[in-house]
Amino acid sequence: MQKALKALALFLLVVFCTGCFFNTQDLGVQKSKKKQITIYTIQGDSAVNKVIADSVMRFQQDNIDFEVVQEIIPNDLYKNRLSVCVATNQMPDVFPTWSGATLNEYISIGEIVNLEKYMKQDDYSERFNEKALGMVTDKDGIWAVPVENMAIALIFYNKDIFAELDMLPPETYEQLLEDIRILRKNGYIPFALANRTAWTGSMFYMYFVDRMGGPSVFDNAANRKNGGSFRDEVFVRAGEMIQQLVDMGAFPEGFNWTDEDAGEARDLMYNGSAGMMLAGSWFLSTLRYEQPGFVNKVGVFPFPSVKEGKGDSKNTIGTLGDNYYAVSSTCKYKDEAFQLIKYLIDDTAVNKRIAAGKIPPVKNPKITDPLTNKILDYINESPNVQFWYDQYLPLKLSDAHLSLTRQIFGGKDPKAAADSMEKIAEQYYTK
Repeated sequence: MQKALKALALFLLVVFCTGCFFNTQDLGVQKSKKKQITIYTIQGDSAVNKVIADSVMRFQQDNIDFEVVQEIIPNDLYKNRLSVCVATNQMPDVFPTWSGATLNEYISIGEIVNLEKYMKQDDYSERFNEKALGMVTDKDGIWAVPVENMAIALIFYNKDIFAELDMLPPETYEQLLEDIRILRKNGYIPFALANRTAWTGSMFYMYFVDRMGGPSVFDNAANRKNGGSFRDEVFVRAGEMIQQLVDMGAFPEGFNWTDEDAGEARDLMYNGSAGMMLAGSWFLSTLRYEQPGFVNKVGVFPFPSVKEGKGDSKNTIGTLGDNYYAVSSTCKYKDEAFQLIKYLIDDTAVNKRIAAGKIPPVKNPKITDPLTNKILDYINESPNVQFWYDQYLPLKLSDAHLSLTRQIFGGKDPKAAADSMEKIAEQYYTK
């Protein structure tokens, strides 16, 4: 009996861990007579999930022969989940992806459909922001559709605290350091940060790299070109600047162990303990959902320039499609799968996303909120939007980047961290 229970537990564990689709007919489960399209989504925002649910419902109403099977997956688990599905050849029909190395891997192994013929039909591609579409376009075609949001990392701040201390949003890193000292002196936490999953702290690292070296430093290292290396002095210096902030007390106690998904950083903003937070611009949507009364207290400014840095101070870190949706090459109903994606970003969905505080990746979205429009201006003015390292890089390198960056926040020697990252990259690309 115990052996039978163990076997059953193991079976359920495998099914749960893979999360991929299997033949329910073999288990005696009655299958739907409708044609099925499966879709993964990873948006944790409840308001956005309502938009997706509405789009799915409308697609099904207009396509009565089809049933959409949706699975909502936590963002931090998604890359591992999808890796299992690729390895077992059990891909969902429609799924979110990103640009960069991750997308290139799917293209190289023939895992996704070239959507160019669909995007060019009736000039549908003209609907989208050119920068957003450019991130998933190459000489061979268009590989995914920008859907969820144009999001960049910016510094959000409590306007009441800044007014109380007679502070203005800093334009230079030296001014930012002075603001940190003033906030500390007056009993405030300068930056709210919850860094257990590391991608939050990574935003500081990415901005330091960009401000000091410009976009080419990461591009060359990540794509193994022009002699690029993660040992580059710019990466080392970025780590040293992070540790300067840590040593100044710029972050709350225990920040490397607190959870962003549980709201432990933004709660410090809501309760007036922290003066600033470096966050993706989706923070506005979260803020309107969780603390609508706090919205008027929040201002925003771009990451400051760094003296003698080579990077343009208008460069930003983020994504212009967050998320892009692709169609698996194993999908039986590719035409209808693309139609489903169109419902996710049609006029109805666009208006609902704007109402939820998002910036849809379409041309000239009709946004009336002043703060959201200010963020859109930063996007439009940005000469380069550096895609998040952890989403751009292949999974092994992404994990290494996040782990090593978090270790830098914890005191690891930045030069040793840069050396470790380069060794992992060398091993990955010579395997």
